[in-house]
Amino acid sequence: MKPLSTWQKLRLTITRRWSTSGFWFGFAIWMLWPFTMFGTKIGWRGGGHIPRTGGALLAINHVSFADPIFDVAFTVSHGRMPRFLAKSELWDVPVVRSVLGKGGHIPVYRSSARAGDAYREAIAAVKRGEIVAFYPEATYTRDPDGWPMKAKNGIGRIALVTGAPVIPVANWGTQDVLPPGAHRPRLFFPRRRVTVVAGPPVDLSRWLGGPRTRTALDGVTGAIMSDVTALVAGIRGEDPPALPYDPATVRAAPDPSVELPPSGPPTVAEERPAG
Repeated sequence: MKPLSTWQKLRLTITRRWSTSGFWFGFAIWMLWPFTMFGTKIGWRGGGHIPRTGGALLAINHVSFADPIFDVAFTVSHGRMPRFLAKSELWDVPVVRSVLGKGGHIPVYRSSARAGDAYREAIAAVKRGEIVAFYPEATYTRDPDGWPMKAKNGIGRIALVTGAPVIPVANWGTQDVLPPGAHRPRLFFPRRRVTVVAGPPVDLSRWLGGPRTRTALDGVTGAIMSDVTALVAGIRGEDPPALPYDPATVRAAPDPSVELPPSGPPTVAEERPAG
């Protein structure tokens, strides 16, 4: 897929609309737009899958903290203003709080009494006809090769409750613009290639209207991430792993590089009978 031409970028710069962005979020888009469009070799396809009206969910893989910048550009260029779920700590940063709060984005309060607020606000936003953007992995991928990880079930639950279409979206190349852990983006010289691709709505007919059990939520979330992963594979021209990387399993597995003590006769404590 070819990057956008300079003419295409100029046309989008002139014709883009963000009347529903709120002042501070619109100002942030305006500030970052030149770097996003002209500081990289950005290209995309599949924007026609984003509904022109009505509520919908975007399910996006996460490879860099720069992902939202390019995903906003992609969505805005196709006529919609996305609302993101973001960790609540960002609301403690003065300027960022104004950008996110005035832009109608949704704080996620993890491990607190307000943990369910994001769920309820996301449902309300979809029912108002908003586009709500999710990174179902909840953080940028820890897969060593950059493939999407096993996702959280939040997006599956909201998809079942609202019945809204779920549009899979793949990012690739943003990790070269702002690698995980880096503090300065790599722009202009040389310009990095960034690709964003959207696919058709995920087929969730098997679960819609049925009970919202854990099995159903796992199935919905798995179907969503399967479509997202397929898009990433198409961009990369590679086959994804048979099973997604699961950070919880990796943390629980023993480290093969650590030598365990040899087994031997039981200790005195082990030999002592109970009671």
